[in-house]
Amino acid sequence: MVPILMAAPWRWLYRPWRIFRVFSVIYYAYMVEYRAELILWMLSGSFPLILMGLWNQAAQSGQMGLQPVEFVRYFLAVFLARQFTVVWVIWEFEKEVVQGKLSPLLLQPIDPVWRHFFSHFSERFARLPFAILLVGLFFWLYPDAIWMPTLYGWFWGLIAITLSFCLRFIMQYTFAMLAFWVERATAIQQFWYLFYIFLSGMIAPLELFPPAVREFVLWTPFPYMIYFPASLLVGLPVDLGRGLVTILFWGGVSLAINRWLWRRGLRHYSGMGA
Repeated sequence: MVPILMAAPWRWLYRPWRIFRVFSVIYYAYMVEYRAELILWMLSGSFPLILMGLWNQAAQSGQMGLQPVEFVRYFLAVFLARQFTVVWVIWEFEKEVVQGKLSPLLLQPIDPVWRHFFSHFSERFARLPFAILLVGLFFWLYPDAIWMPTLYGWFWGLIAITLSFCLRFIMQYTFAMLAFWVERATAIQQFWYLFYIFLSGMIAPLELFPPAVREFVLWTPFPYMIYFPASLLVGLPVDLGRGLVTILFWGGVSLAINRWLWRRGLRHYSGMGA
């Protein structure tokens, strides 16, 4: 009787744990089946490594604010942050709505968002071995850039990458809600992606921005998807408290809008698209 009473307070965790375990295993097995395609996805995200070579050469003049080796390390960290924060939920959700595939999912006793979330979550682990190999190849080509993040950088960098992934996922999933009303919600995502490219730190570190522009950009969610976790990994100075609060703020705003659009969208949903 005592063990039962001791375990009772934790019973509410049993169902979430089962959902987490089952979905993680299922979607990991699913992602591993597409290893060749996964490699191509990773290589398609190597744009920061190309920019690394350009900025490295430009930094040889010594007037860029960062040393050449700092550019190399930064863009490697950008590559890693981008690999583990990539999101494609809007394309999947749009297809489900337009083709009417969302209907059977609504009959199941779990919000469809968790299927999308765990497919992304499990894909990170399927991607990890290839990322390690690419980092090893990178250090072989650039031995002078080899570095090991500090314990502080590892801890907060991994937390920042996790939060950045969650932020980007919920923001894109919020855009996906527009598929209830328009057939091409991805067009809105593509427009948003233009701001993401230029303001996230993927093109250049924010240290190269004019001070007024940098201060404005730091109030937007974009730097906290790439620049913030990458800077923590390589040891560039960032305001940790401000970064975490900003991520949580934009995540909370996006979540509130997402739930509002979800409820209204379901009333509008016809079962065969918007």
